[in-house]
Amino acid sequence: MKNLRALSVAAGLITFASMNAQAGSVKVIANSSVKSDTISADELKSVFLEEKSSLSDGSHVEPVLEKGGPAHEAFVKEYLGKSDSALQTYYRSLVFTGKGSMPKAVASDAEVTAYVAKTKGAIGYVGSDASADGVKTLEVK
Repeated sequence: MKNLRALSVAAGLITFASMNAQAGSVKVIANSSVKSDTISADELKSVFLEEKSSLSDGSHVEPVLEKGGPAHEAFVKEYLGKSDSALQTYYRSLVFTGKGSMPKAVASDAEVTAYVAKTKGAIGYVGSDASADGVKTLEVK
């Protein structure tokens, strides 16, 4: 019985550590026109689920996603609480009901950074080791 309990505790710690590693594997970036240097996790979720189009500081924002990959999977799971397929279904339902549109989606960290750098109000995410030249990194609180 003690061994089973110890295994359960170990499995829980491993799961917790891997979730923390995933969260640290993504950074949120924004165009320099975005005034804030921080964003709450709830506000970030609302922007990417197209419930809000501006931040609490008044900055208009436009989300940009990666089409796939480790940064995309980590971001969607950690900050949106969805799988990629559930997110795509969610966006399709917004389009179908006329309540929203599909956000811009690009193929790589470099493309996200380039798009965010040139697009006023753009907000996106990249892997934590990706270059963020020409954009600002937002701290998620």
